[in-house]
Amino acid sequence: MVKLHVRDIMTTQVVTLKETDTIKHATVMFALHTISGAAVVDDGRHLVGIVSETDILELIVKYQDKLNIDHPVAYMLTSPLDDTSEPGDDGVKEASDAISKMLVRDIMTRTVLTTTPDAMIVDVVEKMIEQNVSRVPVMEKGIPVGIISRGDIIFSIYKRKR
Repeated sequence: MVKLHVRDIMTTQVVTLKETDTIKHATVMFALHTISGAAVVDDGRHLVGIVSETDILELIVKYQDKLNIDHPVAYMLTSPLDDTSEPGDDGVKEASDAISKMLVRDIMTRTVLTTTPDAMIVDVVEKMIEQNVSRVPVMEKGIPVGIISRGDIIFSIYKRKR
């Protein structure tokens, strides 16, 4: 039986964000790199948190109560973060602007499950399921050197079964 380690399947091209990046910037980075989350690092590249698509979507949903319209999330999702149109009566543009300018540090998760390249995949999977996380930064000396996601693990299973 082959014992898989994190280093065997982790993604080494780690997309990182800074606490001072805007939500708009994070959204653009997610889209450009086709990722669903990113490690947040300080100027020394040390991990300080993680931010995900879910964090951004939850932020959008929080604006529901502030808008007095029937399905505000539907409207929010049709208003781009870089909308240059005139503000309307429904408040969607203003909410979109507020979200766009908000900083990653305002929504990121600060307590992050991490692992090392030498950890066993099975152990990481168990912790990911236990803590309901989709991605885990891979750390060496406090610096992210990779990331392992549920997608990486599933793809690895597919590759090995072929």
